[in-house]
Amino acid sequence: MPLDLPNDQDFPILQYADDTLIFLQGSTNQLLFLKVVLNTFAKPNGLKVNYEKSMLVPINVDDNHLNILANTFASAVGSLPFTYLGLPLSLSKPTLANFWPLVSKCERRMISISSFLSEAGRLQLTNVVLTALPTFSVCTFLLPRTVIKQIDKFRKHCLWRGSNLNSKKPPKEAWDLVYDSKENGVLGVINLQTQNGSLLLKHFHKFFNKLDVPWVNLIWHQHYGNGFKHIAPRKCSFWWRDILKLLDSYKGIAFAMITDGPLLDRLMEW
Repeated sequence: MPLDLPNDQDFPILQYADDTLIFLQGSTNQLLFLKVVLNTFAKPNGLKVNYEKSMLVPINVDDNHLNILANTFASAVGSLPFTYLGLPLSLSKPTLANFWPLVSKCERRMISISSFLSEAGRLQLTNVVLTALPTFSVCTFLLPRTVIKQIDKFRKHCLWRGSNLNSKKPPKEAWDLVYDSKENGVLGVINLQTQNGSLLLKHFHKFFNKLDVPWVNLIWHQHYGNGFKHIAPRKCSFWWRDILKLLDSYKGIAFAMITDGPLLDRLMEW
């Protein structure tokens, strides 16, 4: 269904490397035009479009019309939630089960490598690999505490016990102390929960400065056309509600530069 967007603006394509999402209305004409564009690009380059690798994910489309659309595009039919760049995409908040592939990936990486490493090597594995695997997720979602706790479990085992999950070997230091910086003589392991909140704060910078980003324009238009009278709108996405939980933290580290014009008006409303 079409969105009520400012100035008839739409957001039809998201692309990262060779993974592409294209948003279309549930129309056979639009799918046919898309096939023409793809084939027109492929033919002069000697390429062949493999539609079987594509997936059609419906939103508010009845089954009969969905079958017509799938036959038109000659692609498989998927459903929500589905995974894009390792992230679970859905119209509702991801469940713990949706994040479990990430947790399993951390476990597999720890078991496969850490048994061959010294203590210094396991520290490097914990800091560089196991801490880095969730980075894309913590940049996007406010992860449930259970997910962070489980990833920390594998990081602890990797650091203190190697690959043996059944080992009862006691840790050499309390996990909270491990987070302290190397300048203070500690190991400098990153606190995932703190990192999660810190990385999500960048969205407030984009939002309050009204950067020309599709999601910023969409949220301003949908929820804040009349200013900040209701900073937490009742009918907004789970993602924006999670971001708003960090608003007090953002206010604590942000500062305003008073100028003339619209920026001053927005700051006064805030």
